[in-house]
Amino acid sequence: MDMISTTEQLYEYCETHSTAEDRVLAILNRETHIKTLAPNMLSGHLQGNLLTMVSMMMQPGLILEIGTFTGYSAICLAKGLRQGGRLISIDISEDYRHMAEKAICEAGLETCIELITADAKKIIHDIQEKIDLVFIDADKEAYLEYYHMVKPKMRPGGVIIADNVLWKGKVLDADMDKKTRALHEFNAHIRQDQDVFSLILPIRDGLNIVMIR
Repeated sequence: MDMISTTEQLYEYCETHSTAEDRVLAILNRETHIKTLAPNMLSGHLQGNLLTMVSMMMQPGLILEIGTFTGYSAICLAKGLRQGGRLISIDISEDYRHMAEKAICEAGLETCIELITADAKKIIHDIQEKIDLVFIDADKEAYLEYYHMVKPKMRPGGVIIADNVLWKGKVLDADMDKKTRALHEFNAHIRQDQDVFSLILPIRDGLNIVMIR
């Protein structure tokens, strides 16, 4: 058995033996694959479970999500909000907002998830309260800029999770394209930042999990 097929089978095994997607997430997963041009942008089952677990362990009061897409990750993250907590999800595009709104309502989370269509940099600048948890899954070339903007607004012990940091393995290429170079520089910067403790997990396209000391 070759390594690729073994990895795929192990991934399938992990999904099968982890907590199943709830009904809303399963439907959203399926509809995203049917109705969107880039369904690979969806967090998916295993990654979604990880986001939910981190959020449940932290019980955050304020979550910031940069990049909404169809709302799958927002729903996963919001499941761990403490009583009265809220999640702000920002996306520059309205293309899939209707799908996100529909799924969020079906999940019963419309009162704690706020969807904003805007340039995330402008919204982040105006946030005054301390942020507990951040999920970055938007413009890859802006990751480092997002990081520098949100880090001062995080509470000690707060966590930043950045998606796609392995970029289909291209971070290993000697000749990197612009997006890959930006992600590599983001990862390298995090590694040298003495204010944080970080871990890159090779789940799907790579997650860089960063905890503020």
